Amino acid sequence: MIFGGVAGAILAAGLTVLLIVIFGGESNPFADKAAAPADLRPPLAQACPAPATAPSAAAPTRRPSAPPVTGERTVDDEAGISYRKYGSPWLVWDDVWRAGTLEVPYRVGQHFVTELYSGGQYHASILSAAVPAADNDAVSLDLECVGRQVAADVRAEYYPQPNTMESLRDEVTTLGGLPAFVSEFRLKFQANGLTATEEFSAVAVIDVGKPTAAILYVSIPGTHKQFDYVVEDVLESVRPL
Repeated sequence: MIFGGVAGAILAAGLTVLLIVIFGGESNPFADKAAAPADLRPPLAQACPAPATAPSAAAPTRRPSAPPVTGERTVDDEAGISYRKYGSPWLVWDDVWRAGTLEVPYRVGQHFVTELYSGGQYHASILSAAVPAADNDAVSLDLECVGRQVAADVRAEYYPQPNTMESLRDEVTTLGGLPAFVSEFRLKFQANGLTATEEFSAVAVIDVGKPTAAILYVSIPGTHKQFDYVVEDVLESVRPL
């Protein structure tokens, strides 16, 4: 009986250890089921979930049409918008610039170099991109949330730090008949060797009815204030494709 009791105790202890190894280790068949699924949504979709309810009557909605525009246009097929194209000194943007934490991929637009300094080239720019901002099965965007996220990324990642900001416009509106969030601001900063100490900038996030939002970024260094008018002019020229 003693030997039998000892054997039973050893067997029970062995089973306990075995269960701990199986259910506590990587071989546990239930481990994956217990873990929360990974959130694979784009960063903006995670930060700004689509509205749970339909937009209110006061919220900007797509208009049937926008007044026609004339002159040369910059067309961004991926973003789903077009906007005014300018002559010299503006040049066609022919690169891909993935900027900031959100890595907005600017592929289309115009620019020109305003100065050369120890950090490289400094530019005036009108750039557009498409960025995932909603779940694959949703096309409605929280425009204000997405717009503020993108504008904050621009200030934090595109410019010398620290900087100060004077907010000039910050609102949900419409551009070319499309719902949009527009942020306009003037930043002041210092960088070694850089003549420009301020910049007039605008960020527009435009709802084009797709899981991707259209982004339009405009920047005019303080050394070239004669082009400040471009900020408002190009925003007013936006049209859907």
